[in-house]
This record gives sequence, structure tokens and C-alpha cells, in this order.
Amino acid sequence: MIAMPDESPPRAALARLLGLPEVTLSGIGMILGAGIYALIGVAAGSAGNALWLSFVISALVAFFTAMSYAELSSMFPNAGAEYEYADRALGRRMAVTVGILILFSGVAGAATVATGFAGYLAAIVPIPGYLAAIILIAVLSGLLLQGVRESAYVASAFTLVEVGGLLLIIAAGLPYLGKVDYMEMPAGFTGIFSAAALIFFAYQGFEEMVKFSEETRKPERTIPRALILALLVSTVLYMAVAVCSVSVVGWEVLSSSPAPFATVASAAWGGDAYLLLAVIALFATANTVLMMIYSASRITFGMARGGSLPPVFSEIHPGRRVPWAATLMVAGGAVLFLFAGDIAFIANICNFALFVTFVVINLSVILLRRRDPARVRPFTIPGRIGTLPIFPVLGLATSLFLMAQLEPAVLAVGAILTAIAIVVAIFRTEGAPPLRNPGPPSGGQ
Repeated sequence: MIAMPDESPPRAALARLLGLPEVTLSGIGMILGAGIYALIGVAAGSAGNALWLSFVISALVAFFTAMSYAELSSMFPNAGAEYEYADRALGRRMAVTVGILILFSGVAGAATVATGFAGYLAAIVPIPGYLAAIILIAVLSGLLLQGVRESAYVASAFTLVEVGGLLLIIAAGLPYLGKVDYMEMPAGFTGIFSAAALIFFAYQGFEEMVKFSEETRKPERTIPRALILALLVSTVLYMAVAVCSVSVVGWEVLSSSPAPFATVASAAWGGDAYLLLAVIALFATANTVLMMIYSASRITFGMARGGSLPPVFSEIHPGRRVPWAATLMVAGGAVLFLFAGDIAFIANICNFALFVTFVVINLSVILLRRRDPARVRPFTIPGRIGTLPIFPVLGLATSLFLMAQLEPAVLAVGAILTAIAIVVAIFRTEGAPPLRNPGPPSGGQ
């Protein structure tokens, strides 16, 4: 769901109302977005019936990095999240660079899922894909400009619909289990790794859970536990969906369909089910685009308010109390990304930004273990060799490994985006003090 933003003065304390169940369920809702609705067909073309294995690999990378987020969130339980972590370990410029990459990720992600929405809509109504995606972005941006309360109500309702769609796919596939060879890999392990790099987009969202820190009771302990639980539940559902989907139609049919889940439902239950799943997928993809535009616009607003982006993006509509300029900028950027290439290409641009961010997060844990060993860590990642924590090293290595699986064109665009982020960070932080938000004391209620 979309969390209500803090519209009070920056130093005002947020209400600590969330416990483990609320944070865990919200995290599951964030992770179980439309990435799987939009990308499972493309991924099946690379991984074949062994698609489930690509989900396992992506889940391991997500788990290693989630452990790093868990430790850092227990040390610095602030809504600033990645900004705070990177600043503490690597300095202000790296913090701003990471913030810009997260913004890029949100914009590219919104474009990716909007393209998936267009594919499902075309299965119902004959409409050009780019036009459908542009209309969706415009409508959802208009909703966000109406106010966050209205957007939150819509997002909550859409989340229930999209989770129901995944459960329907699992139910459709259960009678077909064992019908295919689940180790069939048309492109070998190269295809498995390539699909894993793409599928990682479907796990996007777990890193956003740390932003609940200032609104959670005992965040030092609650956030790490909720993060791990949400990731485990989501991984089980994703693997079940992957196995059930190829069981019904096989990877060849799945990869050739513009509306893969609708195709699965139709094969299992008939034509009416095709329409039902296509409609559910429209809700799921629309919901994810809504949340991505929301998140990216708030990151833009926060960075502009802190002086890292032009001040125009910190302007708030006097009546609606929403960051109108930031919302319009993010929407415009998402429309531009629609023309960057096919759905896999723009999804992988988003993944590139995520992988770079995760490299920084894992590196931050490693450096802080050496530089600040005395700091209280309510959650400490288990396993170490001397002062070297094992899981962050694995997270660093696997993030780099999956990044290397991206095609050269994606790496080139990603490198350009990273260079732009670094240049902006240098100019926007010249002479600026470090980001030092002390946050709540350890054990804060």
C-alpha cells in the first residue's frame, strides 16, 4: 500500500503505530507487485521450464542484500534509509548518487510495468501499446495530484486484486503438476542467469520496507524480522506461480503470449478465465505503476527539499498538499522511458540501478563493521570471518554477477545514468554538510 507521507515540519516525529504484522503484510504487498505479471513470459523465453530456478537465484540475491538492509535499518532506523546508510559509510556524495539511481529505478520501473499493462489491455481492447501506456501514466499521475489519501485507497484495493490473481494461477496449475520437464533449459544456464537478472525486477520492493522505520514500534527489531518474513513468503508464492504456469502451457506458449497469465488461465479453465486474468493483471500493473510514480516523486521531493535537486521539485500544491512538480517530472520521465526499447530492456535498466544501489548497501555494511564496530546493532547478520561479514560479501558478489548478465546496451545506458548521477552529486553537494539525521534513539518506541 502507499504510506501516508509526513506533511508536517521536517523535525516533527512520526507516529509509531506499526507492529510486525502490519509491516510484514505491507512488505508482501510491495514485493508482490506487477513485475511477475509483466515479465514472466519474457523470462520464460530465456529460462524455459526451469523458470523456477531463475526465481530461486534472484531470491538468493535479494536475501543476501535484505540481510544488509536488516542490519543497517537496525543501526539507523530512519525514513531516509539508503541516503543515511550510504552517507554513514561512504559520504554525502555517494548518498546523493544512490538517491538519484533510486529515482532512475522508479521512473524506469513505472515505464516497464506500464508497458506490461498495455500488453494485457491489448488482449481485451485493440489499442496501440504506447498510447495505452501513456494514458495509464497520465491517469495515475492525475490521481496522485488529487491527493495521497485518494491514491492510498485505490492502491489498497488494487493490492487485494493482484494477490488474488497469483493465487488463481497457482490453483489453475495444481492439476497439471508433473506434465513438463522442470529442468528443460533451451538456452542452458546462460538463459537461467539472464532470466534471473530480469526476474529480479519482480523482487523490487523489499528494500522499500526500511522506510517504515520511523513509523514502527521497536523498529530496530521489527523491521529486520518483517523484511525477512516478507521476502520468504513472496519467494514461495513466486516459485509456485512459475511452476504452475509452465505446467499448464509450457515455456514456449508462455513466452510467446503478450498476456501470459491470461493465457495460462484460458488453457486451464477456458476463454472466460482469459478475460478474468487479463482484467486482474490490469489492476496489478496499474497498482504498481501508481506506487512507483508515488515513490519516485517523493524521493525527488525529499532530495529537492534537501538541496540535492532543483528547488522547484520541492514545491507543494497549496490546496492538495502534494509535490506537484516532482510528480509531473517523474511522470514525464516514465513516458520518455517507454521509447527506450522493449519491456525487457527498460526493466533491465531499472535492475541496473538496483544492482548498483545494492552494491553500495552491502559495501556499507562491510565498511561500517570495520570503521564503527562499537555501534549497537540490534540485528547483526550472522556469519563472519574475522570482521568480514559473509552475507554482505555474497550480496555484493551476486549483485555484480547478475549485473554482468545484462546485455551490453543496458550496461551502456546504465553506465551513462550512473555517470550523470555522480556528476549531479558532485555539483549539488559542493560545500554541503553531510547528511546526519540522528533518528530515534536505540530501542525507540
